[in-house]
Amino acid sequence: MSGTLNKVMLIGHLGDEVKIHYFEGGNCIARFPLATNETYTNKQTGERVTNTDWHNIVIRNKAAEICEKYLSKGDKVYLEGRLKNRQWQGEDGNTRYTTEVHVQDFTFLSTKKESMANAQQGSGTIPQNEPARPTPSAAPVEETEQDDDLPF
Repeated sequence: MSGTLNKVMLIGHLGDEVKIHYFEGGNCIARFPLATNETYTNKQTGERVTNTDWHNIVIRNKAAEICEKYLSKGDKVYLEGRLKNRQWQGEDGNTRYTTEVHVQDFTFLSTKKESMANAQQGSGTIPQNEPARPTPSAAPVEETEQDDDLPF
């Protein structure tokens, strides 16, 4: 195969609020951390173990404004994009490196309020909070079953 592919697909929860920066000319960039989890049972101890990986997410222009408006910490989102490596000089003079996911498509899956409501419904209580925010999509992504057994 002579071609190459740089594609990332993630489903995870926002670790912080979306932070957006505007440039001259009207362009903007949004950044936020995304957490993905891997859960398994330790065969020796029988204990359930959860490992969390953190990803640096970068979204540009109109998609960045949509994310800033509708996403908040704890919300679940599906992202597609590509990996980009970046380096810079730190204030201490050392070279720093980071890997970012530059998003091309995304779909909002659930809000933190919806996730908490589903957990409470399982325990027999139903919250009477304000209605959930709309969940627009920047790109069509096929929906899968909501109650699947994904580890994240």
